[in-house]
Amino acid sequence: MAGRKMFGGLMKQAQELQEKMAKMQEEAAKKTHEATSGGGMVTVVVNGRQEVLSIKIDPEVVNPDDIDMLQDLIIAAVNEGIKKTQASMADEMKGMTGGMNIPGLFGG
Repeated sequence: MAGRKMFGGLMKQAQELQEKMAKMQEEAAKKTHEATSGGGMVTVVVNGRQEVLSIKIDPEVVNPDDIDMLQDLIIAAVNEGIKKTQASMADEMKGMTGGMNIPGLFGG
């Protein structure tokens, strides 16, 4: 009988954690993170869902003869923005799980 009670308690804790995670993800989706590359020549804003919300490109970096450099700067800024959102989610998850490392959760 004690095992059944313990199992029920674990299930309740798991459900509460799942609810907290859903709320945290909802809140994180509202947060934005800004990232730049090329010394500020390209700036992107990414939300917690890892969606790019905006890209600003300094006109000085636009060179029709060097499109590859501009593309590389955009990729670098977007990747940095995504890393920032992942790091933010990982930090929030650590706080929620008491620092437990749960494999598969935001790089855990």
